[in-house]
Amino acid sequence: MSATAPPPGGLSLGVDVGGTNTDAVVLDSSDTVVARTKQPTTEDVTGGIRAAIAAVLEDLGVRRTDVRRVMMGTTHATNAIVGRRGLGRVAVLRLGAPAATGFPPLTGWPQDLRDGVLAGAAVLPGGHMVDGTPISGLDPRAVEDFLDGLEGPVDAVAICGIFSPSFPEQEAQVEEIVRARLGRDLPVSLSRDIGTVGLLERENATVLNASLHGIARTVTDALRTVVREEGLTDAAVYFAQNDGTLMALDFAARHPVLTIGSGPANSIRGAAFLSGAENAIVVDVGGTTSDLGVVVGGFPRESTLPREIGGVRTNFRMPDILSIGVGGGTRVDPDTGRLGPDSVGHRLHTLALAFGGDTATLTDAAVHAGGVAADWAVRVDQGTGAALEKALDRAHEWLQESVERLSHGKADLPLVVVGGGGFLVPDDLPGAGTVLRPAHGDVANAVGAAMSLAGGRAQEIGTYEERDEAVAKASRTAVERAIEAGADPLRVEVVDIVETPVSYSTQQALRVSVKAAGPLAGFGSRDSPPTTDS
Repeated sequence: MSATAPPPGGLSLGVDVGGTNTDAVVLDSSDTVVARTKQPTTEDVTGGIRAAIAAVLEDLGVRRTDVRRVMMGTTHATNAIVGRRGLGRVAVLRLGAPAATGFPPLTGWPQDLRDGVLAGAAVLPGGHMVDGTPISGLDPRAVEDFLDGLEGPVDAVAICGIFSPSFPEQEAQVEEIVRARLGRDLPVSLSRDIGTVGLLERENATVLNASLHGIARTVTDALRTVVREEGLTDAAVYFAQNDGTLMALDFAARHPVLTIGSGPANSIRGAAFLSGAENAIVVDVGGTTSDLGVVVGGFPRESTLPREIGGVRTNFRMPDILSIGVGGGTRVDPDTGRLGPDSVGHRLHTLALAFGGDTATLTDAAVHAGGVAADWAVRVDQGTGAALEKALDRAHEWLQESVERLSHGKADLPLVVVGGGGFLVPDDLPGAGTVLRPAHGDVANAVGAAMSLAGGRAQEIGTYEERDEAVAKASRTAVERAIEAGADPLRVEVVDIVETPVSYSTQQALRVSVKAAGPLAGFGSRDSPPTTDS
């Protein structure tokens, strides 16, 4: 599309990498789309990012110098874990002996991933009870002995203490010992910054984060290079987090695991903004899958269950996403109408029947049924036509079942349809409320990246009598982390507070989780973040 003159305040360039396409958009200071593109995702991922950025900047012409922010959602971290590629070797220190020796670190990990990542592990004295009472005193000499005994290369260290999200002092002390012993530049991941209460899952997430530091450096350096090559010397660069907010490049380099799930979160944020729906179900139909989620107060509803990444259970924040094998590139058996399970992915435009290829896909089924307004045609015999119709019916049933599962019985929630394969969702889908198809919905993921706020999270545990103090402390920490992630200190605010009773506690205790968000520092007067009730 042609670019229009932006109002004063600079432009934001958002990029989101999907399994099939890499999308990019440019928004002006009033969050109006002024340029957009969809480029095929390349095998090395970086090539698609480079092409997408170059395409929208070409549309902007001389206005490219007005780009002040570049935001990206990426699948690099997920791909590295799932594909077991480029991960670093991590030394793991758990603080919790003698209480936490029953299950050693990395229990339950797939053996190949464990062998590739683990450089050594120890369970040492330390950690706290739920009320803050130390389980045992920290033993600095034991930490030093473990570090001195490590054999082979160590690329990073992960430190995890029992109840450290509420009582982080011991993790900080061990970090200082590690840096003094192994060097100030060695990456160190602290579990207090990564996950929530739940020792093994938080430890797993922290180890994954530590193993991704090399990947993070590669990706951040590559993005810096692309931005520099395109002459965007005045642009600040951010990465999307998996809760629908942004983080500055240096923060992302230290916390790469927080980019996992950023794609669906971007889609939900973008869909909410483009449609104007503060509360809705969102379905993002891509070339490989359909990702369904729920937007609450403009932000993704988060999962309360542990999430599995590459066979590893984790508990860091993730949007409540249901992914199903319904995409534009999903293969269809031309004889039986069987749907999937695989997809032609980014090869859709060369392999699908509608584009002159020889592979039947769900896109071909929609074209055959007359549901796509385009100059495409699918000429098939009667048997193949019946198979395509059967596959499309099954896709609709699958979408209906998924919407009903996420709606929790609220049949009046609107359904916002975004993504390049949105034509696969019918307007009269049973179980859904009003179906909304916003303009630019096919690049909603990139819009979500470009218009997001910077965010931070924190968690505290306290008794019911200490509730106000716990909320205040968690709020301060969340605001500080949002500022560290890039938020304007003068406009950051708490947007969500969740209070949960703590089970099996000798006292009446509760867990307080706080989310803070705010506009990026130094960039115009974007709207303040919406506030949701606790």
